[in-house]
Amino acid sequence: MNGLDASAAAHLARMAEVGLPPLTDLSAVEARRRFAEGYAADQNPHVAVAARFEITVDEVQVMGWRGNGAPSSGAPALMYLHGGGWLFGSPESHEGICRQIANLAKAVVIAPDYGLAPEAPFPAGLNDCAAVLRHIAGAAREFGIDPQRIAVGGDSAGGNLAAVLALMARDGDVPPLAAQLLIYPNTDQGQTADSFRRYGQGFGLSAAEMTWFRDHYLHGPEQFDDWRASPLRAKSLDEVAPAAVVLAGHDILHDEGAAYAARLERESRAVTRTWPGQIHGFVSMDRRIPEASEALKWLCSAWAWLEAADQAD
Repeated sequence: MNGLDASAAAHLARMAEVGLPPLTDLSAVEARRRFAEGYAADQNPHVAVAARFEITVDEVQVMGWRGNGAPSSGAPALMYLHGGGWLFGSPESHEGICRQIANLAKAVVIAPDYGLAPEAPFPAGLNDCAAVLRHIAGAAREFGIDPQRIAVGGDSAGGNLAAVLALMARDGDVPPLAAQLLIYPNTDQGQTADSFRRYGQGFGLSAAEMTWFRDHYLHGPEQFDDWRASPLRAKSLDEVAPAAVVLAGHDILHDEGAAYAARLERESRAVTRTWPGQIHGFVSMDRRIPEASEALKWLCSAWAWLEAADQAD
């Protein structure tokens, strides 16, 4: 396809050849099963880290990784929220990403297994993430992290949750955050951006599937304007944590992600990089798509730059 990176085009060709039914033909349970059975095929073997741990916070299972080179105390920390349309995914499905970030940033990365729709619809998963963030900040010494260097991040639906937590932190509803790392985030539940038309079919995540995800997560159109579901509709982004934003050019979520990044750049501090030839979900496909590792390296460098810029102010 014109404009696609060769790696993205090859992945889409493989998917077309396999001919799996669209998610809209499946129940949430069937979709989770298909995702759980298939995600590892797109990912490289996990890189080694200094340590891996598991805890439970208010009945939420949490996984964590201390990266190679991370200090034993005062380390930077990232709470990473996995993608999957608020319906599937887990810390295990995104462990490869978390391990890479932990090593690249010499940080502690913590991933909650937040509640998923439809059993746990909006805002249950968000509330789980907020509870884990409060616990991390309150137990910073136990984790060997600096409570002033905690960031949130995530991809797609996880990027949505991370963006909302950054707004909550700004408003004092959760502990302060040092940064937010957003990978092709969902920011507007209205789904009216032009990228839904340009890339609505044939580029991986379809417009129909995105609507299917949203309609499992939210109770109805009356929640589209709620900034906790649509952070792009927040009245102000002033004083939110500085952001690093990764976008994919051939992604139905591109335009709303770019609009959010532009607002962050105007109203707070943000750096943004777009991979023009990539598709939604590419960062989770490092075995198939080499640009995935490139994006994570940039994201961690941007995080370090944002932290240095804050210290210089």
